[in-house]
Amino acid sequence: MLSQILFSAALLLTLGIFGYTTSRYVKLFRMTKPDFPVRDIGKRILLTLRVALGQSKMFRKPFTGFMHALVFWGFLVILVGSIEMVIDGLSGTERSLKVLGVLYDVIIASGDVFALVVAIAILVFMGRRLFLHVKRFEGIEMKHISHMDAKVALTIILLLMLTLLGMNASYVTLKLAANEPVHGVYPISQYLAGLLQGISSSQLHLHHEIHWWAHILLIFFFANLLPYSKHFHVFMSVPNVFLSRLDPLGKLPNMDSITREVKLMMNPETAFAPVEGETAPERFGVKDAEDVTWKNYLDSLACTECGRCTSVCPAAITGKMLSPRKIVMDLRSRMREKGKGLISQGRAFSDNKSLLRDYISEEELWACTTCNACAMECPININHPTLIVDLRRYLVMEEGSAPGELKSVFNNIENNGAPWQYSPEDRLLWAKDLEIKKS
Repeated sequence: MLSQILFSAALLLTLGIFGYTTSRYVKLFRMTKPDFPVRDIGKRILLTLRVALGQSKMFRKPFTGFMHALVFWGFLVILVGSIEMVIDGLSGTERSLKVLGVLYDVIIASGDVFALVVAIAILVFMGRRLFLHVKRFEGIEMKHISHMDAKVALTIILLLMLTLLGMNASYVTLKLAANEPVHGVYPISQYLAGLLQGISSSQLHLHHEIHWWAHILLIFFFANLLPYSKHFHVFMSVPNVFLSRLDPLGKLPNMDSITREVKLMMNPETAFAPVEGETAPERFGVKDAEDVTWKNYLDSLACTECGRCTSVCPAAITGKMLSPRKIVMDLRSRMREKGKGLISQGRAFSDNKSLLRDYISEEELWACTTCNACAMECPININHPTLIVDLRRYLVMEEGSAPGELKSVFNNIENNGAPWQYSPEDRLLWAKDLEIKKS
C-alpha cells in the first residue's frame, strides 16, 4: 500500500506539472494568428503514416536515418510497457497486461529487444556528438546549451533502456528462483538474468525495485523535461506532420486581407464603398512572435535542431548569412522570452524588442531564395520559407524596406505596370528590326 501511495503521489505531481506546462502552451497558441483550415483528414493520415511513423524522410541519410527509426519504433513499443507500469503502480498488481496472452508476449519480447537496440543506437549518437563533430550540428544558433540539451536527453534515454533491461532481468531471475511462471518473453533479459544467479531473493527483489522505480521516475522526469528541451519533438513531431501544409511547396499563401482589398478595388461598385464589419489588419506580415500563425509556432516547437535544412540551403552553402534552422529556433526562443508578458498582459505587451532585427536580421531574410530545399529536407515537414516570406512582407508593406534591386522592381511595376524600366509603349521596340517571314 505504501508503494501505491508513493507512486500515486509521484504520478499526480507529474501530471500536475505537465498540465501546467500544457496550459501555458495552449495560451501561447491562442496568441498566434489563424492559418489554413485542417481538411483532407484521409490524406493527412496517410502522410503521417509515411513520414512520421514510417520515418520516410529520415532514410535520405541511410545509416543515421535507420538508427533514428529504430529508436522511434522502439519508443512506440516500449510505451506499452510503460503504460503497464502505471497500471501496476496504481493498482499494486504485477504485469497487469498479461491478460493479452500471446499479444503480450510479442509486445514484451519486442520491447526487450528494442531496449538493447535503442541503447546501442544512443551510444552511437553520443559518440557522433562527442568525437565526430558533425558539421550540421554546428552553427551560430547552436550554442553550448543546445549541445548540452542533446547530451542530457541522450543520457536519460540510455538510462531508461538500461533500467528497463535491469528490471526485466531481475524479474526473470526472481520468478525462476521461486519456480513461478514468467509472464512475457525476454529474449535479451533472460541472458542478462544469468549475471544475477546466486543472489539471494531479498537482494533480487531490491534489485528489481530499484530498477522499476528508477525507470518509471525517469519517465516522469523526462516527460516534464521534454517541453523545455529540443527533444520536445518526441511529442510534437507526429502532430506537426499530421498538420502539414498540403499545398505544393512552391505555393506561397496569399494574405487574405490584401486579397479582399484587391477584389473590392477591382469592382467599380464596391471600390469606394465602406465595408461593414471589416477591420484593418493590425499588422501586415510578421514582426514579432505574436504575428506568426499557429502552424509557424508548431513548427518551431517540433524542430529537432538536426540541421538537415541548413545543410541543403544554397544560401548557407555559399556562405550567406542564412540558416533555416536558426530562423525556426529564433521564433521558439522569442516566444519563450515574450510569452510570459503576452499571457499576463495580452497582445499589447511590449518589451521593446522584436523577432525581426533583435533575433533575425534583414540580411538573413533577403538571402533566402525560397527554393524550398529546407522544407523538402525537413524530416517532420517544417515549412521555413512561409515564415521568412511573412517577415519580408512586414519589411516591405509596413516599412517599405527592401534591397535596392527590389525597390527598382517595385517602382517599375508601379509606374510601368511591369518589372522593367520601360514604358508600356516601348515594350515591342526590341522587335522592330526583326524580319519575320510570312508563310
